[in-house]
Amino acid sequence: MSDAPLFNTITLIGVGLIGSSLARVIREKGLARRVIAGVRPGAAAETLKRIAITDAVIENPAEAVKDADLVILCTPVGSYGKIAAAIAPNLKPGAILSDVGSVKDLVLRDVGPHVPPGVHFIPAHPVAGTEQSGPEAGFAALFDNRWCILTPTPDTDPKALAKLHAFWEACGSKVEIMEAKHHDLVLAITSHVPHLIAYNIVGTASDLETVTNSEVIKYSAGGFRDFTRIAASDPTMWRDVFLANKDAVLEMLGRFTEDLIALQRNIRWGDGDALFDLFTRTRAIRHQIIDAGQETNRPDFGRGPGEGK
Repeated sequence: MSDAPLFNTITLIGVGLIGSSLARVIREKGLARRVIAGVRPGAAAETLKRIAITDAVIENPAEAVKDADLVILCTPVGSYGKIAAAIAPNLKPGAILSDVGSVKDLVLRDVGPHVPPGVHFIPAHPVAGTEQSGPEAGFAALFDNRWCILTPTPDTDPKALAKLHAFWEACGSKVEIMEAKHHDLVLAITSHVPHLIAYNIVGTASDLETVTNSEVIKYSAGGFRDFTRIAASDPTMWRDVFLANKDAVLEMLGRFTEDLIALQRNIRWGDGDALFDLFTRTRAIRHQIIDAGQETNRPDFGRGPGEGK
């Protein structure tokens, strides 16, 4: 990579886990001369001023995008349309407008109509994260060896696309180009439905009348414990994701329900061969994920002593 930064000014609208991780990696790798945080007044803004991971904290997103060469929306996807309408008049010609949301078709619909002529709108989704949230949760290595999916439209400027591609690669990501609707279908089964199942099973455990909450906490084995990690994710973000990607999520939930009924039948009728075949197939998927470098093969999901949360 050249010593010259990719951008003069990058503005991050909303600086939680993803935004603060971007701020850190941009600074660490010199990807911009200035990093601006555009946030609403409040506790997050005060935290950003204290931890000083950006060059400026501007408590008005519309003001924060002035002179920015790259603007990245890092708020929950349900807020994108309103934010896009507010910042549109101040986006300069030639700037790239992007995002980090895990739903892409809705982003095209909600943000696209507000994008001024001459501004390059290229939705993106870094497939990376933890259950933590807030400005202090970020870290520069979050995107290392993780995929970032770009979903350009047929009229996207190739040079702008190449520049955003280079940006995410410089952040440590592997980059894939995908059509927005297909992205949403893929993420429905790999991310959205698993989160929904985790929220549901933890909610079911908390509602059981025959098992007390103290027993649920005390006797949490590895499986339930790992469901609670997923179910601890940001409630606002995931509410918006499920509402924004409802068609794909409902389609995958329908398929999941059919398979769950078949599994229930196998257990009821003692079909051990069917259970063994399923468990063998799913175990192979786990090994493929490890082989692809998307998870650790260390025992207990890589937890060391005292890392039980």
